[in-house]
Amino acid sequence: MYKVLISDAISDMGIQQLTDAEDVIVEKKVGLSEDELASIIGGYDALMVRSQTKVTKKIMAAAKNLKVIGRAGVGVDNIDIDEATQRGIVVINAPDGNTITTCELTFAMIMAVARMIPQAYKKTVGGEWDRKFVGVELRNKVLGIIGMGRIGSEVAKRAKVFGMDIIGYDPFLSEDRAEKMGVKLASVNEIAAKADFITVHTPLTKETRHLLSKPQFDLMRKGVRIVNCARGGIIDEKALVDAIDAGIVAGAAFDVFEEEPPAPDHPFLHNPNIIVTPHLGASTIEAQENVAIDVSEEVLHILRNEPFKNAVNTPPVPPDVLNRLQPYFGLGESLGRCIGQVTNGAIREIVVSYSGDLAEVDTTLLTRYIVKGVLGHQLDFVNVVNAMHLAKTRDVNIVTQNSTESGSFTNLVAVTVKTKTEEKRMAGTLLAGFGERLVQIDQYPVDVAPEGNLMLISHNDKPGIIGRVGTLLGNNDVNIATMQVGRKVVGGAAIMVLTTDKPAPEDVLNQLVELPEIMNVHSVSL
Repeated sequence: MYKVLISDAISDMGIQQLTDAEDVIVEKKVGLSEDELASIIGGYDALMVRSQTKVTKKIMAAAKNLKVIGRAGVGVDNIDIDEATQRGIVVINAPDGNTITTCELTFAMIMAVARMIPQAYKKTVGGEWDRKFVGVELRNKVLGIIGMGRIGSEVAKRAKVFGMDIIGYDPFLSEDRAEKMGVKLASVNEIAAKADFITVHTPLTKETRHLLSKPQFDLMRKGVRIVNCARGGIIDEKALVDAIDAGIVAGAAFDVFEEEPPAPDHPFLHNPNIIVTPHLGASTIEAQENVAIDVSEEVLHILRNEPFKNAVNTPPVPPDVLNRLQPYFGLGESLGRCIGQVTNGAIREIVVSYSGDLAEVDTTLLTRYIVKGVLGHQLDFVNVVNAMHLAKTRDVNIVTQNSTESGSFTNLVAVTVKTKTEEKRMAGTLLAGFGERLVQIDQYPVDVAPEGNLMLISHNDKPGIIGRVGTLLGNNDVNIATMQVGRKVVGGAAIMVLTTDKPAPEDVLNQLVELPEIMNVHSVSL
């Protein structure tokens, strides 16, 4: 019999499959202190929590039989993930449980901002019979969806029913999948220029922070309405207020803020054209039950040694395999992160090739690190356990190849990423005394440490190119730490790889592209 402890308030309906299981004993003990939980946890095989219980190193040290910790929700900040991983305890969460509830809140916000419902309600209950609130219909309007993952896709389904035309942006959305969903692919700037309503459903990353800012608001047609039920910071709050004041944006509805809770003087709280709610995206009875159901199912799978998917840490690996692979984990993730940042378009396939001694061991875990690196450029909550699952849900095919021949290197790890229009390849290895090295970019041989700030400049190998690039960067206070050129023939196509002390600003990258003989420039942050 397996024993499961539930230490936070989780609905009975959500854990029904656990309580119904003949091989499981479920006990609820809510409100335990750290010492109290540590004193009893040794007798349990699984622990289920929400956000109240802090699963610390002390608790896990006493958890002699614990196989899995289930978090009925998304965030796992209250669980010591590193300690769980070291002890071979799988930590799982429920990333899908709030999909529908967040989608429905988004659509409620779209309706509210279209018809100014909260503003009209406030005046009416205040004693004013003001019928001057003239809204707009959704039918025949263009809805721009930035982020076509689980939630964005559900929003698109509902918008189609309302007769809206959908344009969408997502770095992993292929044309075939978009066509099946009835969505026309567009860039962020195209959405800004064409949409009557815009809603965002992306994670908050370095790339998506202030994804909608002044340059995008300047492109928008007058009267556009903006909704954000995803993450605070995706939309530049100050730029949005300025666009409302300028008459560009007719209204906005936000469930999230850059800082939560917002300060009392936050401009959103005092602008009559902005609707706000206190981060209620997952706050429905059904969502709370759904996350508990999802986690209960995963807990059962793990206890019964069945396949599972929503883990947020590394499952146990045989020590001999781990010892051989571990030195390559950093290299693999860096290769993935690097190639992910220079690839344009929706990724359709990731091909990972192992050459040399690595071809003789099970490289499954290393492949997960590589896929994590590729996807992590655009997605949050990506880890080495769920990376393959996330790739599958986005129709990204993962292929691995092995060869005992590795050329000049003892081991070589190569990653090829394919989109509909291009194919990128990078390869790396470990060099004694030098550590991780990037040794190939597309067809060009290089020798670069995959770390810090890199700049990849494709160009024609003509005299003066290096000098012009160095001068432009110097004039813009971007210091070059190292530089090298990879080429196949003299005077032909080549790649210049720079490491810089700080990332080059966007306007500097644009200036570089304008230089003679420069074909394209990619800034990579590792």
